[in-house]
Amino acid sequence: MSEFLQAAQAFQSGDPAAADRLFPLVYDELRRLASSHLDREKPGHTLQPTALVHEAYLRLLGGEEPPTWNSRGHFFSAAAVAIRRILIDHARRKQSQKRGGEMERQALDDVVAALPEPREDLLALDEALDRLKQIDARAAQVVELLYFAGLTLSEAAAVMETSPRTTRRLWAYARAWLRRELEEPDEQKL
Repeated sequence: MSEFLQAAQAFQSGDPAAADRLFPLVYDELRRLASSHLDREKPGHTLQPTALVHEAYLRLLGGEEPPTWNSRGHFFSAAAVAIRRILIDHARRKQSQKRGGEMERQALDDVVAALPEPREDLLALDEALDRLKQIDARAAQVVELLYFAGLTLSEAAAVMETSPRTTRRLWAYARAWLRRELEEPDEQKL
């Protein structure tokens, strides 16, 4: 049995010291995931990878009932969902009217005549992913595992207990579906 599974099972059994043993085993990979997600965010993002890792870890372990993970991949699947929710919550707080809505501060020194590099809209992606989940939950899970957890296709296939070919097909479908949803004007969707 791996050291990860031993620590996870000890935590599930109620051993409070197990969380301290579990954290170093997953920290580097969680930090890498957090960094890759924050690299895709707009410039000037206020969340740091370390804060994102710590918040995700607290959400994973801080519930009323201890979580159950049957593998390392299962843990990182749950971590992907936690990271996604943290980023979505952060984006919503940034856009709230209390904080100025969609207005952004811009120093006059930074004003450039060229158009900014297009960035994905995380809130629109979240809404589209929720719609995809209603149509095809497995395709939505593939997106969460590949995009938010940073797993490879073969790792995602193992977590989902499907073949790599099926996972690749679901990924292609999900990408095309999300691209169509995110690029269509709202009036064409009705």
